[in-house]
Amino acid sequence: MAALQAIDSIKRVIYIPKTDKCRCAEGEAILATARKYNKVVQVGTTKESTPHLLEAKRNIVDAGLLGKVHHVEICCYYHMRNNSNPPLQPIPENLDYEMWTGPAPLRPYDGLPHQGWWRAFMEYGNGIMGDMCIHMFDAVRWMLGLGWPNKISSTGGIYSDTKGKSNIADTQSAIFEYEGLNCVWQHRTWGSAADPEYPWAFKIYGENGTLCGDPYKYDFIPLGKGNKIHKEALYEREKYPEDTKEAGIEIHAAPATRLHMLNFLEAIEKGTKPVADIEEGHISTASCIIANLSMQLGRPLKYDPLKKIIPGDEEATRLLQRPYRKPWVLSSQSI
Repeated sequence: MAALQAIDSIKRVIYIPKTDKCRCAEGEAILATARKYNKVVQVGTTKESTPHLLEAKRNIVDAGLLGKVHHVEICCYYHMRNNSNPPLQPIPENLDYEMWTGPAPLRPYDGLPHQGWWRAFMEYGNGIMGDMCIHMFDAVRWMLGLGWPNKISSTGGIYSDTKGKSNIADTQSAIFEYEGLNCVWQHRTWGSAADPEYPWAFKIYGENGTLCGDPYKYDFIPLGKGNKIHKEALYEREKYPEDTKEAGIEIHAAPATRLHMLNFLEAIEKGTKPVADIEEGHISTASCIIANLSMQLGRPLKYDPLKKIIPGDEEATRLLQRPYRKPWVLSSQSI
């Protein structure tokens, strides 16, 4: 109880530096703070530490087996959208729902949101675009050395699962445009996967072949002569038998988690950037947020990461920062 009282006494203010214009506010604030105080911040997008994907980047992409890359497809076809209709309920006495909600809009209470129900609402997250696309988009950017997209466009909505309370899109496409290369996202929470072998994945198309990858494996398919290459995820059950006993573990991801943490500790010790530095996480996350804004507004958007605006589009720029629920405020004071 004392801890809860201490938390409740915290001033509900989120600060950003004076030089920041409050666009993509939270991500920009975290990045600015990390740089201002020279702190190592590692984002948990562990594809950069996944052994078989590290091998694919080194032996396929960096080795030039793909040739020139002009097109990438990323997708998620998991039926993961919660389409239920729970009734309104009294807020449990042990839950500070106001504090849990924070600056987000306060939804009527209909069950513990932090047990996964939060994913069904744009008030609390960024839909499947911000939940699943960010991981595959980040992996592709890392593999190909891509920065901010030149332009982002997206369409979609709730087309199939219309009976539940959820307000996230069940169908969405997006294009992240680069010079000479398009990265195209597609998700559906209904129907069958376009490729059942790769329901949540990336496919990098080069002039000399195609690289398919996901958390479990990768496949390289050369164009014309050459040998196909297939590699499964690394499992370390014998080396780390506790992997087989931990409840709820994603055992295929355990080696990546360990490498990610080791890299984080090494970066702290040496004062270097980790493999998933906060800036890279911000670019991938903000790009997905902008894709959602493009879907909402019905037009392509170009983000200027230096000015932190969408040039020539005041409406879209305003949406990069949503209004905060009182008494929360977004302050322009220095951190």
